[in-house]
Amino acid sequence: MIFTYVLLFFLLLLILDGFFIVRQQTAVIIERLGKFHSVRFAGFQMKLPFIDRKSKPINLRIQQLDVIVETKTKDDVFVHLKVSTQYQIPKDRVKDAYYKLEDPAAQITSYIFDVVRAEVPKMRLDDVFERKDDIAIAIKSELNDAMIEYGYNIIKTLVTDIDPDAQVKAAMNRINAAEREKVAAQFEGDAQRIRIVERAKAEAESKRLQGKGIADQRREIAKGLEESVDVLNRAGINPQEASALIVITQHYDTLQAIGQDNKSNLILLPNAPNTASNLLNEMVASLVAANKASEIMGHDEDGDKDEK
Repeated sequence: MIFTYVLLFFLLLLILDGFFIVRQQTAVIIERLGKFHSVRFAGFQMKLPFIDRKSKPINLRIQQLDVIVETKTKDDVFVHLKVSTQYQIPKDRVKDAYYKLEDPAAQITSYIFDVVRAEVPKMRLDDVFERKDDIAIAIKSELNDAMIEYGYNIIKTLVTDIDPDAQVKAAMNRINAAEREKVAAQFEGDAQRIRIVERAKAEAESKRLQGKGIADQRREIAKGLEESVDVLNRAGINPQEASALIVITQHYDTLQAIGQDNKSNLILLPNAPNTASNLLNEMVASLVAANKASEIMGHDEDGDKDEK
């Protein structure tokens, strides 16, 4: 009975050691007496008990490795670049991936550091932001050429973050803010200049219309005076007396207009009792002298014409 139990126990060990299951998207290396024998993929698998040895499951899914690299740009700015690399082991390269490379993550990281520190120092900081796709393409090309030999296929490489020094970012923000303030000031200056020009145009138009109104007013006043003189002449009053009468009438009209407003200011100059009469006589004399001067000038012009 004891022999039977021992035999059954060994048979159970043989069964347990001889059969195994490989999970989906994984692979297992089978070594026979320490030498590579085969690669087993997903499903129910068999091996020779105690003779064959299986490796740990090898991941065949796409994996991602994030690496942060500190480097310096051409304009002496230190930046941290986060590079995300997606890689995968092809089914036909499982043997190479298992035997040729001990630590794939460290190997990929070394190549990323090498490429980034070779490419970024050639660029200015602004170019690093603008050409991050070029950096990613250079990293992928270098990694793919190097890692395919070890059984790893580089699927995609992305530069997911560019982080300059905090002081540099603050300076960039100040430059951006100053640039925006400059543009805003230019627009504000243009708007102010347009307002000034339009205000000047409006004021000029207002002055023009005001001058035209004053000219029209004076023209109408002159016409009214001319008509008044004609009416007085027809009534038998000579031009000199008619002019004096009109001046006196305007004088009293002015006094009446001043008296209608209780807030008017009136300046009275010192004068003798006959000042108004003298002022009228002087105005009349001035008008007569002006008329005579006009007649003399008219005769002179006629004489010049006759001589010609």
